[in-house]
This record gives sequence, structure tokens and C-alpha cells, in this order.
Amino acid sequence: MDLPRKATARFHLPRRTLRLQLTLLYGGVVVVLLVAVLGIWGLLYGTSSKAAPGSPASAVAKAQAQAAGNGHHVDILFALVLAVAVVLALGLGWLIAGRLLRALRKITSTARDISASNLHERLNIEGPDDELKELGGTLDDLFARLEASFESQRRFVANASHELRTPLTAERSLLQVALADPDADVEAWRATGEELLALGGLQERLIDALLTLARSERGIEQWHDFDLATVAEKAVLVRRLEADRRGIRVETTFAAAPGAGDPGLVESLIANLVDNAIRHNVDNGQVDIATATRAGSAVLRVVNTGPVVPPEDIERLFEPFRKAGADRTRSNDGNGLGLSIVRAVADAHGATIVVEPRSGGGLRLEVAFPVSSRGKSQAPVPALSCSRPA
Repeated sequence: MDLPRKATARFHLPRRTLRLQLTLLYGGVVVVLLVAVLGIWGLLYGTSSKAAPGSPASAVAKAQAQAAGNGHHVDILFALVLAVAVVLALGLGWLIAGRLLRALRKITSTARDISASNLHERLNIEGPDDELKELGGTLDDLFARLEASFESQRRFVANASHELRTPLTAERSLLQVALADPDADVEAWRATGEELLALGGLQERLIDALLTLARSERGIEQWHDFDLATVAEKAVLVRRLEADRRGIRVETTFAAAPGAGDPGLVESLIANLVDNAIRHNVDNGQVDIATATRAGSAVLRVVNTGPVVPPEDIERLFEPFRKAGADRTRSNDGNGLGLSIVRAVADAHGATIVVEPRSGGGLRLEVAFPVSSRGKSQAPVPALSCSRPA
């Protein structure tokens, strides 16, 4: 019982590679066509070897004997030609398939060698503009997107580590100074405690922002109907006190704008836009917020006064921990994640963002949520569009 099992274990069929499959297909087609041609030729030859009707019996017998002898020779010739044709067809098929698949082997080996450490490498397939070159170009584009994604991830982790370490270092310094002061009284310790609470609040807001960003980048698990006007009104109401404290006038025009998605993420998007519009403004500035339905989309528009923003800086503002201008670098004035959250939420909903720097300073920003995107996986869309000063 063991011998057959061992013998079977030693017997392995060759791996059915694409080259082998193409060779067998090419050889099979050639052999089938050759068999058909030889079969037709044999039928025609057999027909021509028959004696004419009305011939004497001796002539008929002689013709039949000659046809039998010729048929035997034809069968041998047929087998030899078929054997040679099979060998030639398989050999030529193997060579042709290998040449055709040479570019595919290069794509496979190069793609296998590319990893996170050398995503800068590209296939750069040369040759005719065929399907293999198109495949190589598609993979090159994929590697470029992966390289940008890995670079963005590394930069994000480094910046997040720095932002989280900064308040921890400040807290340690405050405690060390308080402990080293032998004359510290209750008021001194109270002041230290208040500063520690402020730094703790900064850390809490940063962690909340990081969690919101991660949640939005994960996508939407359950879709719900919402009215953009209602969500925006709620987000603005919470921030009116901060606007009044800074002397910023907030004007709202809320029209019904039904949409679908995650209302919590949409509220985070609106809250971050309003926070940015209030923080990065000027004395006695203004923020205009409006919702509307346009061309089948729920549209949110936020316009604010503020310092002049160069058009080339707009794309950079949407990167994590990136700020522009002196007013955007204060540690108590945002964490640099607001617009990153805005773009991530927009991507998750398949929404588009149009940003225009105003000639007098500030920004005009619109977010359009497609109502028809509910429950569907979102295809990549250009989520950010920048225009010249309005």
C-alpha cells in the first residue's frame, strides 16, 4: 500500500505556466489544422485512385491493390509529417510564447523586487504601445501613489510624535521648576496646575483630532440621511461664543440641503472649517456660512476674511500639521489637522472641495456632497480644486 503512494508522491506534473499554456494552445491549433488538411488530401487521393466505372474486372482488382499499397505509404507519410509538425509547432510555440512574455517576466521580477524601501523605482517598459506596456504604465502609476502614500504616512507619524511630545516636555518642565522651588506656595502650585490643565486640554484636542482623522480615512461603514443645513447650524451654534470673543461677525444662510453619509464626520468637517475661518481671521473680521442644493449636490460654502493666502500655499494647508503664515504657528491656535480632516471626510463621502483665495485676504471654500453616493464605494475623485484669487 505504501509503494503506490510513494511513487505518486515522486511524480509531479510541470507547473502550468502561461508560457506552457500558450505553447500547447499554439501547437494544438497547428496540429488540428494540419490533420484537417492531410485528411482532406487523403480523401481526394483515395477518390482519384479508384478505377473508372465500366472498367474490366482485372483493371478494378489492379486499381484496388495499387490503392491499398499507396494507402499504406500515405499512412506512414501522414504519421511522419504529423510527428514532425507536432515537434516543430511545440518548439516554435515555446519560442514565440517566451518572446511575447519577456516583458511580462520583467514586470513580475521588478514588481517583486520593489518594496517600501525602494518605491522610487519604476518598470519603464519600452516597446510597442500594446497591452503589456499599458500594464507597466498602470503599475508605475500605482507605485507612484504608494510612494506618495508611504511618504505622507512617515511624515504624519513624525509630525504626530513631535506634536504629542511637545506638551509632555512642557509639562515635565513645569513640574521640575515647581519641585525645585523651595519657596513655592499654594498660589504657585495653583498656577502650575492651571498650566498643566491647559496643556492636558491641548493633548486631548490633538488626540481627538487624530482619532477623527483616522476614522474618516477608514471610510463610512453605515450611511444615513442628513440635512446639511441642520448639521451646519449645530456646528456654528457651538462656536459663536468663540467668534464673539475674537470679535468675528458670523453670518449664516441655511437652506435645506439633503445628503447621505456619516453626520458625525460631516459635523467634524464643518466644525473644522468654521474653527479655521474664526482663528485665521483679522480683527473685526467676518465669516459667511451657507448651505444650498445645486446640481443634485448638497453644497456648503464658507467665506472668511483674513490674511492673504498665496494660491501656491493652498494645497500645502491640507496636509497634516502644515500651517501657513505667522498666525498659524501658535501652539494654542489649532494643531494643523483641521483641513486634513476636512479633506479626509470629503474623500470618504466622495465630495469635492473648491478653494479660492480672496484678493483682499481670506478664503472662499465650497464642499459639494453628491447625494447619489449613498451606500456605494467611492471611486477616487479630485477632492481638492484650487483657483486663483476671487
